[in-house]
Amino acid sequence: MAGDEELEAIRRQKYEQMQQEQAGAATTEQKRQEIEEAKKNIIRQILTSEARERLNTIRMAKPELAEQLEAQLIALAQTGRLKSMITDEQFKEILRQIMPKKREITIKRV
Repeated sequence: MAGDEELEAIRRQKYEQMQQEQAGAATTEQKRQEIEEAKKNIIRQILTSEARERLNTIRMAKPELAEQLEAQLIALAQTGRLKSMITDEQFKEILRQIMPKKREITIKRV
């Protein structure tokens, strides 16, 4: 019967360990959501509604680029380099500067 008690103790220990891991994961998820909410609030303050729509459209097609743009815009806002809200036209200009230049490729047949 001592084996049963040991087995029960091991089970209890594993169960407690799993609960702690789940609590840690929930805390991490909550922190991630808080960070995302803070980013959204900052973006809402620095972009006009048209520029936000453009950013959301970009996020659908290229999520990595959207994350990069958000990070750069937030950094500009936090350092005080933005004087006013960014309009859609200004946002387009920022996109032109960030996007890599497309190279034209021509194929010549011999």
